[in-house]
Amino acid sequence: MSTYNKSKSTKRFQFSVSRNDTAKKAGSNTVTVATRPSEDSQYSVGQTALTMTVREAQALQSFLNDTLVSE
Repeated sequence: MSTYNKSKSTKRFQFSVSRNDTAKKAGSNTVTVATRPSEDSQYSVGQTALTMTVREAQALQSFLNDTLVSE
């Protein structure tokens, strides 16, 4: 069984990827973006998370790569 889990935190966000190449269950390959509680509450109140499939995250990545091109 091949599993992959990786995460990265910034001051405001927690990013994580969870993949299982042998699993065929829906939701077994996910990308999550969660807000981290802000000390000054300027940007986020509480915690909110967005979870998507790896395929959806790849579509988002493609959109961002096309849209955020520096000119």
